[in-house]
Amino acid sequence: MTILIRARDVPARQRHDAWRSVAADMLGPLDVYVDPDVPLRGEIHADTLGPLRVGRIQTTTPHGVRRTAGQVGRDSRELYRAVLAISGSPRLRQDGRASQLRSGDFAIYDFARPYELAYDSTVRLAVFSFPREMLALPAGSVRELTAVPITAEGTGALVAPLLRRVAADVETYQPASAARLSTVVMDLITTAVAERIDRIDAVSAQTQQRTMFVRVNAFIEEHLAETDLTPGLIAAAHHVSLRYLHRLFEPQHTTVAAWIRHRRLEKCRHDLADPALHTLPVSAIAARWGLPDPAHFSRLFHRTYGLPPVEYRHRCLLPTASVGVHG
Repeated sequence: MTILIRARDVPARQRHDAWRSVAADMLGPLDVYVDPDVPLRGEIHADTLGPLRVGRIQTTTPHGVRRTAGQVGRDSRELYRAVLAISGSPRLRQDGRASQLRSGDFAIYDFARPYELAYDSTVRLAVFSFPREMLALPAGSVRELTAVPITAEGTGALVAPLLRRVAADVETYQPASAARLSTVVMDLITTAVAERIDRIDAVSAQTQQRTMFVRVNAFIEEHLAETDLTPGLIAAAHHVSLRYLHRLFEPQHTTVAAWIRHRRLEKCRHDLADPALHTLPVSAIAARWGLPDPAHFSRLFHRTYGLPPVEYRHRCLLPTASVGVHG
């Protein structure tokens, strides 16, 4: 992610003006208000994720940004923004509503109407900007939710971890991956907003299906260690038919059971290569990821990675083991 400004790199007497300039360039015409007698500390980063603009702001200096009706009149680009409170408690005002976000909350605001975003203490924020048409919901319905916190409930529970990870890793994605991930981001934001305003009927079938796939994957990751994790259990937990569940995985050219097996093996492979776990028996590592039969696990691992798990571990840890023996 490109660093637009790091306050400590700017001479103190120029810092406030430089920060205002960068904030306006990244977020659009707005006022930045900050006590000139308070030292300004923080960083602003920016990048793109396909059609989305992604910003990350962290500061320990109380201040805020305000977009006025006059500024909207001079620049009325039709954008929505989603702001995620990674840490701290920013305040957001728009359309006669004011709210204080908690860590993990996100909220939508409309760039084409006046708003205010302020912080009294240390904050870390991720800000995602996108054209209005990418939030495929009626504008009047979205307007009911501007500046309203969307918390970690329902699909909202998936949004915060995803936005946090994307903001941290955005510069590492290849263009094709970035385009796919931007679709996932918008699917989850759209569904979370629709749930919050009770308009899930307005969400397209494709978006609902892609969102369900993300929810199912998160559920699988959370329950990998459980030996009774089956397609039937997953379907029941998400109130869908087994047929619908299998259909979710067809675009990935895999089955639900094969995906569970793949993720368990990947977790085992990671743990076998971890020096911190070198005293943990191979069978225990397999069992902790839902594969309690040692012989079955060994066959699966060998077939998938070309080596028995014991030999794989030995090759991964040999340099570490040598240091331990001779050091």
